Amino acid sequence: MKGFLEEAKALLAELIALPTVSAEGRALREGAEKVAEVLRGLGLSASLHEGYGPPVVYAEGGVGERALLFYNHYDVQPPDPLDLWETDPFTLVERDGAWYGRGAHDDKGELVARVVALRLFREKHGFLPRVKFVVEGEEEVGSPHLADYVADKRDLLQAEAILWEAGGVDAKGRPYLYAGLKGIVALELRVRTAAFDLHSSYGAVVENPIYRLSLALASLRDEEGRVLIPGFYDRVRPLTPLEVEVLASIPDESEALKEAFGVRDFLGGARDLEFHQRLYAEPCVNINGVHSGYGGPGSKTVLPAEAVAKLDFRLVPDQDPEEIPGLLKAHLEARGLHDVEVVVLEKGERPARSDLAHPFVALAKAALEEAFGEKAVLYPNMAGSGPMHPFLHHLKAPAVGLGVGYPGSRVHSPGEHIRIRDFERGTLAILRLLERFFGV
Repeated sequence: MKGFLEEAKALLAELIALPTVSAEGRALREGAEKVAEVLRGLGLSASLHEGYGPPVVYAEGGVGERALLFYNHYDVQPPDPLDLWETDPFTLVERDGAWYGRGAHDDKGELVARVVALRLFREKHGFLPRVKFVVEGEEEVGSPHLADYVADKRDLLQAEAILWEAGGVDAKGRPYLYAGLKGIVALELRVRTAAFDLHSSYGAVVENPIYRLSLALASLRDEEGRVLIPGFYDRVRPLTPLEVEVLASIPDESEALKEAFGVRDFLGGARDLEFHQRLYAEPCVNINGVHSGYGGPGSKTVLPAEAVAKLDFRLVPDQDPEEIPGLLKAHLEARGLHDVEVVVLEKGERPARSDLAHPFVALAKAALEEAFGEKAVLYPNMAGSGPMHPFLHHLKAPAVGLGVGYPGSRVHSPGEHIRIRDFERGTLAILRLLERFFGV
């Protein structure tokens, strides 16, 4: 088992070198072919499944009655802005005990950890356990084709449990795992009040679209973040006693996160249990950006013709992302904001949460604690989103995520990286999970 970090670094460097940016359609087939090659090197049969956007890499092999399914993705976020990177984002660089590059954590580093853990398992036990892989190329643009893929391939993908794509340690260095993800729907609000930008003197008689948009945005939530759209909370599934217990058991990391994020305080002064309930068990609306008019140096006396805001709604079980745009439209119209257009940007993702009482959750937690030598933190689900729902729905199997990152990994930002120590322990945790799951 010695020397696996050098092997991991070399493999990660090969994957990072491929600029698999799904938002730009770059190098996706090359990325899929490379992942298939890597999985074949493990002794698995791997193929590219076509017809679902960029190729989906499917692989399977090994021996045993039970199967464990790995979910990962080979696409990455755009590297922009490039001037904030110290080195080329598509060249792996080791610096200060960490590996830097786009995808170092999300999700190529996580995929490499699984490949290396399986190699260590085979080296240690003399055989490869029965595993399956689904590695897609559209996760960073909302996985618009994956639900159809899983529905069509449900018989092929059948497994007793699923190891999700990511995880790591929290702000205080404690290992964590999670059993679900929030859903999401991304929208735009658009207002146009003139055919073209006007001289600002016409502001006396012509409506300003920024004002109309501001009214719409201000109506969406209260000062503590609670969404004000009628019907928005109607489908929220009440927490089970076990879910409440698990939330209450999460160590309070609000102060550590406040310092790490550089924020003065959290909405409503949330701390401890309230902080965790809001972050992991309640839905929210977020304004991603507002675009209108002039923002350059000096003054430009203009009355803009159009204003646009980008939003996302994070959802919890059993909210339906397809229902949210209609609720939003009805809310705006009821407030007289008929001129505010609601545009859905991409197919939403449903929220997902595994049964926390399932034995696989306890097994994964125990494996993580053995590898790290300390108590692991279990989250009912993470605050972020991903395409977990179709797997839980169609395969009827639990999904748990654990991995190799930390809150400072700068996922989706310039300077993305993983600490080598976290990668090492995360890989050994996956190895121990494999041993526990397959009974060796």
